[in-house]
Amino acid sequence: MIIVQRGVSSPFENRALKSMFEERKRVFVDLLGWDVPVIDNRFEVDRYDDEHALYVIVADQAGEHLGSARLLQTTRPHILADLYPDLCIGDVPRGIRTLEITRFCLARSQRSGDRRHIRNLLVSALVSVALEHDVDQYTGVAELGWMQQILAFGWDCRPLGLPRRLDCGVLGALSISINGQTPQLLARNGIWSLSEPGFARAA
Repeated sequence: MIIVQRGVSSPFENRALKSMFEERKRVFVDLLGWDVPVIDNRFEVDRYDDEHALYVIVADQAGEHLGSARLLQTTRPHILADLYPDLCIGDVPRGIRTLEITRFCLARSQRSGDRRHIRNLLVSALVSVALEHDVDQYTGVAELGWMQQILAFGWDCRPLGLPRRLDCGVLGALSISINGQTPQLLARNGIWSLSEPGFARAA
């Protein structure tokens, strides 16, 4: 199932959020070695996890996290503007119809084929959420290998500047245009995984 939730007051708020923050710690801290805040040596929660964040979570029937992403308003503090503005040639994209995708996370326990399915479902849900919320652009920061995958999904996606080698690896910034044709573009590459736009439901 797809869970869409606005804001968070506690990482323990419900089972999906709790397991999401636990998985974020396993992925971004234990696996990738990011130097980010961790609560109780168990939950990866940073300053952007507040009442303004929008969470898109793929969960099993018990509410256990399988994949997730966090969306941040670009009219407020967000990662590209605050930490990596030099990845953009020109100004960082901002606006009420532009959101930033952050913390794209897939559960490590899944097999590779299942991970691909959950990835496609999560990408499709992000597009559906954008169409439902009148969002016409996503931005994001990605490691080079992941950025190349995102660019190859088939949607209208472009780099915002040249990737740069930083202490945390080679990173690049990108922009994804979203419109009514995006589901069809993703479907051509076998990415689209919802029966129709609007499948995502609010928790």
